[in-house]
Amino acid sequence: MPSKSSARLAALTVAAVCSAASTIVLTTPAHADSLRVHDVQGSTRTSPYAGKQVTDVAGIVTGIRTYGSSRGFWIQDPNPDADPATSEGVFVFTSSTPKGVAVGDSVTVSGTVAEYVPGGATSGNQSLTEITKPTFTVLSSGNELPAATKIDARSVPAAYAPPGDTTANGSINSLALKPSKYALDHYEALEGMTVRVSDTRVVGATDPYTELWVTVKPHENRNRHGGTVYGSYDAQNTGRLQIQSLGATADFPKANVGDTLSGTTAGPLDYNQFGGYTLVASELGTLKTGDLKRETTRSQRGGELSVATYNVENLDPSDATFAEHASAIVNNLKSPDIVSLEEIQDNNGATNDGTVAADQTLTKLIDAIVAAGGPKYDWRSIDPVNGADGGEPGGNIRQAFLFNPERVSFTDRAGGDATTATDVTKIRGKAHLTLSPGRIAPADEAWKNSRKPLAGEFAFRGRTVFVIANHFNSKGGDQGLTSQYQPPSRSSETQRHQQATLVNAFVKDILDTQKNADVITLGDINDFEFSKTAKLLEGRGELWSAIKSLPRNERYSYVYQGNSQVLDQILISPSIRRDCDFEYDSVHVNAEFNDQISDHDPQVLRFRP
Repeated sequence: MPSKSSARLAALTVAAVCSAASTIVLTTPAHADSLRVHDVQGSTRTSPYAGKQVTDVAGIVTGIRTYGSSRGFWIQDPNPDADPATSEGVFVFTSSTPKGVAVGDSVTVSGTVAEYVPGGATSGNQSLTEITKPTFTVLSSGNELPAATKIDARSVPAAYAPPGDTTANGSINSLALKPSKYALDHYEALEGMTVRVSDTRVVGATDPYTELWVTVKPHENRNRHGGTVYGSYDAQNTGRLQIQSLGATADFPKANVGDTLSGTTAGPLDYNQFGGYTLVASELGTLKTGDLKRETTRSQRGGELSVATYNVENLDPSDATFAEHASAIVNNLKSPDIVSLEEIQDNNGATNDGTVAADQTLTKLIDAIVAAGGPKYDWRSIDPVNGADGGEPGGNIRQAFLFNPERVSFTDRAGGDATTATDVTKIRGKAHLTLSPGRIAPADEAWKNSRKPLAGEFAFRGRTVFVIANHFNSKGGDQGLTSQYQPPSRSSETQRHQQATLVNAFVKDILDTQKNADVITLGDINDFEFSKTAKLLEGRGELWSAIKSLPRNERYSYVYQGNSQVLDQILISPSIRRDCDFEYDSVHVNAEFNDQISDHDPQVLRFRP
């Protein structure tokens, strides 16, 4: 151990042992050169004492966590050093609920310094410096707490993260912190310290785990609902911060995007698996509503065809959300002529017994739509091979078409099944599908454990419209924005790139067969409108993502970690883009609300074929 920690306390008398931590009564005072919290934290992301024993690290207890798998308490040195890169706070991990310690106690702590990676090493997350297997001494109680450090628009840098160390596979762990230059360094230099934010706007609604997201930069890429738009890989929105609570979950505010936590929210700055840097609040601001309302699109006019995509989030007959989904389709989407549904589960949902049919799921939704005052939709879909399309085990999610037979007809060509590919053929100079509905290249490796695209041929006012429903590979396994690797790895893209290439090739076959064909490719693309996935899907002009017709601050269908972003898209062929007077609407009914029935917002396209 370095020489600065060589001094130790004299003889100690053990007075009590409390579960995983020990309370020790001091018989001889500490030497002046005992190790300090900022020594333990160091000026990089990992402690110079990681894996080593430390003795009598002094601090004031600023917070106690008595729930979850990470129980313990935070201490903070009330006498900071002059280095802005070294944190004055650290978490003491006790495993079980800590006893014999209270907020305001002055303590010394001995134990082993560890670097805990929330989510495990394979997650790519940064590590959290902790003192583990602790023994501690309470020196006095009722002490004044160290002043909370303010986090605001002026203190958080505009740049998000330093480039990773190329000699360490892109890790930033060993790099000296530059808290005035990079946002991630700024937050890291405050790890474990008590911080505060004031009058912060909510940019990520309260979720079932009693977390929400705020921004300390109110003007950073703001949309009209108060969210923060994620518009490029280089604009990560540095003002976002996750808020949790040290108090009772029942007291946590149920907030929507655009609401405000007025007054002060303060507590230790933690780092967790789902979102990175998190203010664990011992003091919560007062929720002030932004009066967010669910959006409603306009009805299609007589000569317009209305086509929508809607991810209904693992819908199966046991769910209680059918009436709400039906109301959204009828009242908010105005009963589109064609609806591409994603995440339709089989008739018994997550029960893993070999069931693959989803006729009961779809019939229940259609009946609910009628009850809500909508049309009697017809439907088309193809049942997957059991367990072959990913998603929740046993659920067998798939895409399905709903269509209003009073407005549009479906051209059935028999033979489509889970493993047979549809193709493009020419009949009397026009493109047609060999199977309708049919799947696109279902045997290709690109669709392994992923949903296969569903292609269908529709007719509206005598004109054929090809619709391809998609649900691309999820982002599961990607490293987060706060990863120790910068830029973070997006490994899930590889499969989406393959999928996008295949779908584009299929669309190209249609357009090569009939240049002016109306083709719509839509669904949960699971990637951004500026991503390589979207570019591959668009190809060389075969398709164009119509959400790009909206202003940049209105392009979003999903809110993740306080970033409003695009995952759901409707892409259109040149004949629609140039000749059909189209109109696009991202209808915000779910993603920004704490009482959402799906985590996705539906998208609607109206055009005149």
